[in-house]
Amino acid sequence: MEISGLPVLNATLNATAFFLLVSGWVCIRSGHRLLHGWFMGGAFLVSLIFLVSYLTYHAMAGHQAFQGTGWIRPVYYLILITHIILAMGVVPLALAALWYAARRHWERHVKITRILLPVWIYVSVTGVIIYLLLYRLSFA
Repeated sequence: MEISGLPVLNATLNATAFFLLVSGWVCIRSGHRLLHGWFMGGAFLVSLIFLVSYLTYHAMAGHQAFQGTGWIRPVYYLILITHIILAMGVVPLALAALWYAARRHWERHVKITRILLPVWIYVSVTGVIIYLLLYRLSFA
């Protein structure tokens, strides 16, 4: 794969993480613990692949400037800033959630995931939105 294809791969990975997270949440709410674990492990793995791809792209291709003007510009930057800040929290929270789940410390796992899940979903969805705003939508 060429470097120019990584943004679409990253958006696809973000969308996949979103669907895995929602599927895992539905499973745990339905009492399907094993399936929940598989979905959440998949979401973690997909997000890890995303992180490697994202860092590779930005190390090799650099920064992509936002071209939009007018009302969309502050909207874009609000989405971007909240996405970046919250994404930094996903990594340690996800690692802690996995740690507690692996040790069957369910009370601690649940306490963390009640914060982690909505944040991780927001980061996944806004990652796709940022991709669309940067690479697919025209503001000229």
